[in-house]
Amino acid sequence: MALTPQNNEAFLREVDDELRRDQALHVWRRYGKALIAALVVALAAFGAYLFWQYRQEQDAGREGEQLQSAYDALAANDTKAAAGPLATLAQSHREGYRVLAIFTQADVLLQKNDLKGAAAKFASVAQDASVAQPFRDLALIRQTSAEFDTLKPEVIVERMRPLAVAGNPWLGSAGELMAAAYLQQGRRDLAGQVFARIAADAQVPRSLRQRAVQMAGVLDIPPAAPAANEGKTTR
Repeated sequence: MALTPQNNEAFLREVDDELRRDQALHVWRRYGKALIAALVVALAAFGAYLFWQYRQEQDAGREGEQLQSAYDALAANDTKAAAGPLATLAQSHREGYRVLAIFTQADVLLQKNDLKGAAAKFASVAQDASVAQPFRDLALIRQTSAEFDTLKPEVIVERMRPLAVAGNPWLGSAGELMAAAYLQQGRRDLAGQVFARIAADAQVPRSLRQRAVQMAGVLDIPPAAPAANEGKTTR
């Protein structure tokens, strides 16, 4: 007896469902263990990532406490108590804590008038390619400031030249060192131009701009008017 159209469609659906079940069973038999293993590996990797993230947060919190304890000791003029935490943090793989610790170590050496030791600390940051460029630039400025009396003026000028430009966040600090080196060379004209550049950059802190205006005036270089963005100040 021939199947009606409805019975025919139902039969085809049953055949199709059975075929799909057979295919799924075949896939499971062939790849089931591999799929389970992949799922276990993925879950283990995700769990390991969560654990690593937790440990990172814990370690960061611990290093933050170490830095605060060092600052508290320094505030109490206890440099010996601060030395241990700072030495540990100076080896941290976290850039921020490492740089802050080394800068603080250098500042302690400056307070002891150990300019050579402080310069070496700053140089270690300035020459570290793994550190962000703004930190390296600031370290180079601090290094140069500590070494200023022992360096030839032309060395200072060349170090500061890339930083003492309009729009650079370190124009004020780098420019003052550069201008001072020009004055050592007797180049009052070039020193005046650098001071005028500092005075004309509204991103430079007001105190540095005012000092630059005074120096430019002494050197007979009239500074240009600062740019419009007066409220934005950086170092």
